[in-house]
Amino acid sequence: MKQALLLLNMGGPNNIEEVELFLRNMFADKNILTMNPYMRKFIANIIISKRLEDVKENYRLLGGKSPLPELTEKLIAKLKTRLDLPVYPAMRYVPPFADKALYACQKDGVEELILFPMYPQYSTTTTLSSIEDIEERCEAMGYTPKITLIDPYYDDYTYIEACCEKIFEAAEGKETKEYDLLLSAHGLPMSIIKAGDPYQNQVEGNASAIKTYLACKGVEFHDIKLVYQSKVGSSAWLEPNLVDVLRNPTHRKVLIYPLAFTLDNSETVFELDIEHREIAEKIKYEDYIVASCMNDSDRFVEMIVDKVRTLRR
Repeated sequence: MKQALLLLNMGGPNNIEEVELFLRNMFADKNILTMNPYMRKFIANIIISKRLEDVKENYRLLGGKSPLPELTEKLIAKLKTRLDLPVYPAMRYVPPFADKALYACQKDGVEELILFPMYPQYSTTTTLSSIEDIEERCEAMGYTPKITLIDPYYDDYTYIEACCEKIFEAAEGKETKEYDLLLSAHGLPMSIIKAGDPYQNQVEGNASAIKTYLACKGVEFHDIKLVYQSKVGSSAWLEPNLVDVLRNPTHRKVLIYPLAFTLDNSETVFELDIEHREIAEKIKYEDYIVASCMNDSDRFVEMIVDKVRTLRR
């Protein structure tokens, strides 16, 4: 059976002009704004009119684009050296959209699509949204491949190793006992969690596995805390909020690891490393370190390759 691997992600603007497209597609997603279509469009227009110029300015500080598309291409280039099947990106909100990969697969006679979510923990807002997007586009094309989803890997041993490798890199030359390790996951509204989304449980499992791995390696931090970032609006979101934790320090040396991202993007490079760094500097933190995501690290590549090969046996 002819197979192809698709890496599922939200995507990131390739230029300033794509910022509005990114926001419009995200807030048009029924898994993000869970309400009727008319109310969704109304709320989306309000949010975008308020935030568009600020978000564009954020991307200007990143050089006018998200780092995510380029990092995805680097990861794919490495995967292609290890796997004898086509590998494509499938972005949810900005190009390259899934249909580009799907048309290539259909033309090439691919009979099975292996979907690898770049989200370690399952959520309706990420994994499910991406799967539904693939299914809808396939249906519109009259393309009926077998679709195989790789399971959430938040507690996979090699994935935890890859996480901790990045924590160790960021802490190199530092006395870890002097630092709080903040494991920062993207937040979600409590309404989505209460509707049965498993994200919070999987994030907590991910954090617990990292703590266990560090303890086994004899690596001690002053404290290890799970926090949530990127809250929008006034509704209740997952707690504790990273901004609140940073503004009320119990300790002034922190190392932040982005728990819910595998590739660096605006929420790691801008939000954590620029915006939140300003908070830390204003209230005189002694040290503020942000670890990078695993991106195209060899250990992360190894994990993806192993998952795909296991499926193909």
